[in-house]
Amino acid sequence: MRRSARRHRTVTAYWKDDTLVVLIPARMTRAEERHWVAEMERKLQRTEPRKPASPKSSDDALLARCAVLAAKYVDPRAIPASVRWVPPMRTRWASCTPVDATIRVSDRLRRVPPWVLDYVLVHELAHLREPGHDAAFWALVNRYPKTERAIGYLEGLSAAAGWGISEEDDD
Repeated sequence: MRRSARRHRTVTAYWKDDTLVVLIPARMTRAEERHWVAEMERKLQRTEPRKPASPKSSDDALLARCAVLAAKYVDPRAIPASVRWVPPMRTRWASCTPVDATIRVSDRLRRVPPWVLDYVLVHELAHLREPGHDAAFWALVNRYPKTERAIGYLEGLSAAAGWGISEEDDD
């Protein structure tokens, strides 16, 4: 719920991840607020079902995103046992341990566009099928259509920030 002194008559609502955000005039009473929240939720449920949570919001959302990406680009069976955000890594964007099927993703990636995060996740998911960086591994990764673009984005980000992270150092 967000009240605004500049808003006089209109009530607006939208989904932010899986949270309903309702914008109302500041002068509304609590009873009017309850009415409009219920009304806007009912209206949005009909027209815009809840969107899945952004993978940037939690480890669980990251794991759910991995399931979607694995099914679409890698292999539906390439599901990690766990995926979690970790403090910024010094030399990597993410890492995968195929033996226990775990993936760790650097907090630095919370600020990148979703398609870049998707590339990193596809890269790590491919390691669940192909541990090295051989031709078979890259054949899996290159199923993701924005692979080259995402690699360029990450190289530019690393260079601009002076982090020294490169694709060769990944994993």
